[in-house]
This record gives sequence, structure tokens and C-alpha cells, in this order.
Amino acid sequence: MFKTKQFRDQANEYRKLGNGTDVPAELREFAKLERSFTALADNEQWLADNHDKTVQAPGSVRAGGSALAAEEEHVLRCLGAALITQWNTLPRDLRRELFDAAGAMGDLLQTAELRGQIARFLHKHKDDEE
Repeated sequence: MFKTKQFRDQANEYRKLGNGTDVPAELREFAKLERSFTALADNEQWLADNHDKTVQAPGSVRAGGSALAAEEEHVLRCLGAALITQWNTLPRDLRRELFDAAGAMGDLLQTAELRGQIARFLHKHKDDEE
């Protein structure tokens, strides 16, 4: 999972990219991505600052984190699967925003490769009915 600094670094990268273009559509897109990653950083910071005030699952291992990591991975897989089963029912703008956010989750230098993998996956499963 990303940490606050990584989200802020990603937001800064999009700010720099936005400063380097005069194309209005690119300016809007980079500004939107910067806002998204700034919000993610703010949320991550809030979670870190307020972790002791949140409800914890019984048996969570904090020292090694393996039980918590496995639980989080399971939750993310379930959320991802649910999202994919409903993908074609989502509004086009929301699908685009989710695609862009997912494609930007990795290393900035590997963004194009990740976006290609996601696009191929979505295309392969576009006609799946659940």
C-alpha cells in the first residue's frame, strides 16, 4: 500500500507535469490527478494519526503485520472483483477516473505498462456476465 509520502510525491509529479504543458485538456487532467493524490495522502495521514481511535479486527498482528496484510489483501481482492463485475454498469466518466487512478498506482516510469495491463484485462473481461 502507498504511504503518505508516496501519495504526496505522486501529486507533486502531476503538478510538475501540469506545469510543463499548455494543452488545456492535459492541464485539467494533471490538476485532477494531483488533487486525487493529495486527497489520498491526506486520508492516509488521517488514518495514521487516528489509527488508535479506529476499530481493530480481533487477532490482528501489529508487530509483524502479516495477519493485517493478509486481511487487507483479501479485502482489496473482494473490492476489486466486485468493481469488475459492475464495470460495464458504471458511468463512462467514473470508469475513466477509476482506470486513471489504478494506472497511476505504480511507479511513474511503469505507468504506461500498468495501464496497458489494466486495459487488456478490462477488454478481455468486458463481455463477462456475473
